[in-house]
Amino acid sequence: MKYLVKQAGISEQFTISSAATTTEELGNDIYPNAKAELKQRGIPFEKRRARQIRSDEYNDWDLIIAMDKENLADIEYFFGPDLEHKVRLLMSFAGEEKSVSDPWYTRNFTKAYDDIYRGCEGLLRSLLDERE
Repeated sequence: MKYLVKQAGISEQFTISSAATTTEELGNDIYPNAKAELKQRGIPFEKRRARQIRSDEYNDWDLIIAMDKENLADIEYFFGPDLEHKVRLLMSFAGEEKSVSDPWYTRNFTKAYDDIYRGCEGLLRSLLDERE
């Protein structure tokens, strides 16, 4: 998503952050196979340390995007009911009510990348359409 908004010349209009809903990867950098996929696609990335979402963050964000339906349930656990309708499934922006293909089970990081890219393209279109 950061790459897409930068390509559109509007990155200064966005704050984009990532947080885990579980503790399994806390402190870890991007998974090596995911890095390889990004490098192959020419998508820049920075070193990072995974962090867990905090229950007090709901009011900090305009949108909270989940990669899969399990994340949706976890997010509801952290925040309670989504009264402001901020929480959305990423693939819904690609017109699909499904989870991003999970590379942990399939080992197919290309499919996961394709899903995420389509979802992010749709999300960006949606945000730009709202501004018109």
